[in-house]
Amino acid sequence: MISPDQVETMIKANLQDAEVQVQDLTGGGDHYQVLVVSSAFEGRSLVQQHQLVYGAVQEAMSSEAIHALALKTYTPADWAAAQSA
Repeated sequence: MISPDQVETMIKANLQDAEVQVQDLTGGGDHYQVLVVSSAFEGRSLVQQHQLVYGAVQEAMSSEAIHALALKTYTPADWAAAQSA
């Protein structure tokens, strides 16, 4: 089992400027919904953005500490636009 705070820490270790929100979907500590806002996503496709996040949590996923990860990724500009919509 891994805590939401640990997931956030792993992501921020690879994406230092990231704003991260982690929600445990089942209460079991292995299915998460994660929202990440980072300038590292600028100019990258959605698949590439997700690959950056998956790379940050790869060890936890390969050990099955994290079984499922639902991602929402945004650049800062896209996040600002989504918030004002």
